Amino acid sequence: MKPVFDGLRSRWQQTILVAALAGTVLGPAQAQPAGIYLFNGLDLGSWTAVLAKPGVTKEQVFSVRDGLIICKGEPLGFIQTDRTFTNFKLEVQYRWAPGSKPGNSGVFLRINGPPQPLPRCIECQLKAGDAGDLYGFHGMKIDGDKARRTEKKGHELGGDFIGIKKRFANENKAGQWNRVEVELRGGNLRVWVNGSLVNEATDCEVVAGPIGLQSEGGEIHFRKVRLVPLD
Repeated sequence: MKPVFDGLRSRWQQTILVAALAGTVLGPAQAQPAGIYLFNGLDLGSWTAVLAKPGVTKEQVFSVRDGLIICKGEPLGFIQTDRTFTNFKLEVQYRWAPGSKPGNSGVFLRINGPPQPLPRCIECQLKAGDAGDLYGFHGMKIDGDKARRTEKKGHELGGDFIGIKKRFANENKAGQWNRVEVELRGGNLRVWVNGSLVNEATDCEVVAGPIGLQSEGGEIHFRKVRLVPLD
């Protein structure tokens, strides 16, 4: 019986090995769809800046150090990609400068219209304590839960805008890294902060536009800006 048992054990081991190899080869490809790293870790050559103060250069506000985008937070403005996107999944990792007071910033989606320091776009808010809030500036269409919805007319910087407050806060302590993930598909928008779904919006205006990272008070660092197109 021993030779028969050994033969069965050998075939069983081969089956386990094949299954393990198949999982090793196929698993990561299935779990990680092809994406675009909008920040290459070296420079901001594929990004342009729109800033509130004339004569201030992109490099005076946004720089790259040790593989991070360092945003000084002043003056008001943003950098944007040289490519436009409509439907996508986006991951942005950020932190407030260690040892400093957390400030304000945001991720801009579907930027369009004339250049201005706070552009016509949908913003995923990163302001400390408010990460995950959503806004549609300068008449940019967005809607959501009426209980969490706000609307203002004629704002000095944002024009007519609508806001959708997050359901709950899920930010890490000041100075620690946070991960914001956005899925924007047609008129539907979902936002995760550190793995938890914190906000959803509907009826978002569908238009192609760049992705933007905002300068709005307080030094902020970005280390990963990864996008997966859904078109």
